[in-house]
Amino acid sequence: MATLTTTHTTAAREDEIKRVEAALTANNIETIVVDNAEQARAKVLELVPEGSEVHSGKSKTLEDLDLFDLFHQSGRYNSVRARYLGMDRRTQHDDIRRISSSPDYMLGSVQAVTLDGALVTASYSASQIGPYASGAGRLILVIGSQKIVPDLDEALRRINQHVLPYEDERLRAQMGVPTKLAKVLITYAEAMAGRTTVILVREPIGV
Repeated sequence: MATLTTTHTTAAREDEIKRVEAALTANNIETIVVDNAEQARAKVLELVPEGSEVHSGKSKTLEDLDLFDLFHQSGRYNSVRARYLGMDRRTQHDDIRRISSSPDYMLGSVQAVTLDGALVTASYSASQIGPYASGAGRLILVIGSQKIVPDLDEALRRINQHVLPYEDERLRAQMGVPTKLAKVLITYAEAMAGRTTVILVREPIGV
């Protein structure tokens, strides 16, 4: 197993943040720049009304913001994750697939964002990719500025050298199985404004 690198963990420069913000905005992706995790958390809670139907993957970023348990365990939101975890995967597989594919609000992050505004999402199960791409009514992504990379080549390098070792270690510890890079979604733009919001955090957050 590869060792987690110490690269790709430093906050981006302000000029790089501004360049990403401009690129995403030009591509119909609303972008809100905040300084730190506290501001990011407050903005997410402002955007997602209490009681809303919410879904997310097992996001380190949401965990760092103390939002994962709030959305899925507090009872204050209609958690898709909480609903399907109580269902039988053998007999209710199709029902699980349907309810997890098109939530009203999808929360999460990406593994990298390029300077020209391409959002890069990597996954083994790909459970979040469908909602990210088009299934969710509203998509809210919290992205630490350490995930800004020059181009797609560097985005894939970040995924393989930095993110994959972390996810492999986490999955082995939790489930006793390895992970792998199975599917990658690259989002260049949204066809309609208002669907996707990126909260770009100046300080590093998430993996």
